[in-house]
Amino acid sequence: MTMIVGYASDERGKAALHLAAMLARSAHDDLIVCTVVPAPWTPGMARVDAEYQNYLAQTADQALERARNYLPGDVPATYVRYSARSAPAGLLEVAAQNDARLIVLGSSSAGAFGHISLGSVTDRLLHSSHVSIALATRGFRCPGDASVQRVTAAFGGTESAEELVLAAAAVSADAGASLRIATFAVWSRPAYTTRLGTDSEDLVMDEWRAEVEKTVAATLTQVKHLPHGPRTVETVIGSGANWAEAIDDIGWEPGDILVVGSSELGPVARVFLGSRATKILRHSPVPVLVVPRNRAEELAGRAAEN
Repeated sequence: MTMIVGYASDERGKAALHLAAMLARSAHDDLIVCTVVPAPWTPGMARVDAEYQNYLAQTADQALERARNYLPGDVPATYVRYSARSAPAGLLEVAAQNDARLIVLGSSSAGAFGHISLGSVTDRLLHSSHVSIALATRGFRCPGDASVQRVTAAFGGTESAEELVLAAAAVSADAGASLRIATFAVWSRPAYTTRLGTDSEDLVMDEWRAEVEKTVAATLTQVKHLPHGPRTVETVIGSGANWAEAIDDIGWEPGDILVVGSSELGPVARVFLGSRATKILRHSPVPVLVVPRNRAEELAGRAAEN
């Protein structure tokens, strides 16, 4: 299989290459490192147009040469300069031409270090891509021999969430990694007063946890019956007064990636982030893999067949 790396000649590019190398090494995939240059609007006759296009081509080629030096030698890669009307369009075209299953991107340099921040390219792809998108946290780095150790699936309790868990199980099986099913509860505990206690709120929270554990247990049974499943499987519930606390509550380690699914309100064949997935993505301290619903169904079916 093939992965596309959207390479930019700044810190985003390095983070994307580090993540792509870790993913490709784990899944034994080929990489295509791609730099997109703007296509001319019209076939211009002025010499300045040709000079500008030559400048863009030279700049892109220099960027790709730097990428060769950054990428570890044990990860085979092809380096491509591609002309398109925009970077998102170019990356999607290259992905389609090579039947790629994943596009790897870095975070915007305007975001917080160690977290994911969306720029114009990533934001557009997260609402239009027909293939999965992997996003590196800003400044992401890993050792030259790093591989994926654990895949965490963000579980929301819906039918599509069950397919996402099976898809994450297929990803973790491909990488020889363990699987963790995580549910997040964002709940601000009300202040205690002498007139009104918090027993009712605690009861609601306990009932919610019991329902989640029941739903996760049913999904977990499906995962355990897969012929080729993850190395190990565990379930966790992260809770906190806000998304940052809830996500941090489950703990993270080097070699972790988080998998989230598309919103059920968006197109089936494309990535479309809902509000919950967007909050999880923005607060994740590890790289995130965003899977379109049709891709989740495909991976889930493949996991069951294998």
